[in-house]
Amino acid sequence: MLEVRGVTKQIGGLTALKDVNIAVHEHEILGLVGPNGAGKTTLFSIITGIHRPTAGTVIFCGNDITGKTPDAICRGGISQTFQIAKSFPSLSARECVMVGALFGTGERVSLPKARETAEETLSFVGFPPEKVETTINKLNVIELKRVQLARALASRPKLLLLDELTTGLNPKESGEAVDLIRQIRERGTAILIIEHVMRVIMGVSDRIVVLDHGEKIAEGRPTDVIHNQRVIDTYLGDFNAFEGL
Repeated sequence: MLEVRGVTKQIGGLTALKDVNIAVHEHEILGLVGPNGAGKTTLFSIITGIHRPTAGTVIFCGNDITGKTPDAICRGGISQTFQIAKSFPSLSARECVMVGALFGTGERVSLPKARETAEETLSFVGFPPEKVETTINKLNVIELKRVQLARALASRPKLLLLDELTTGLNPKESGEAVDLIRQIRERGTAILIIEHVMRVIMGVSDRIVVLDHGEKIAEGRPTDVIHNQRVIDTYLGDFNAFEGL
């Protein structure tokens, strides 16, 4: 479904990504991990058109989308959530999700249909029904994350990019997020997920790619990756950190 081929990104004198190759298959959950500054979010930004690569190409469903605008890429089937959940502060939760339904699919959608989609999607992600009319600037972080996810899903993506969805969640909420990610995949959406919580990434990923200083240093099944000595040395420093996974 998605192929990132030889992507390099230079920002000033810094090489944020160097000759990175990854692929995401249909109905797959691919985990993307690595230390802070490894280039994970930069790679997301290149896939979704926020940044252009210095070199390399991004192929989605057989089409070269390198350098296309974020709105065109979204309408083509790729949606993203962000580390810091931001939205339209004066809009209600329902209205924010309606934006995804109205403008994210590339199809003409009526306001009543967008409203229906927003309500269904907010319910699916577990957003409190009594707060659908609450403005964004009055929601807490967890509620903002749910609205952001619902807005991304309302655009009906074939591929969903999740950037640290579980950050700030307690163990119970993280478990609920894992269940939700699995349900999204069961609905036919492939997922590329950045996550620092290893129990989460191990619990949902079919495969894992590890980045360090902009380079891919490992790729494979979760059980293989956590036994990779370079990953242990580079990412966590101690195999015991994986104990119990």
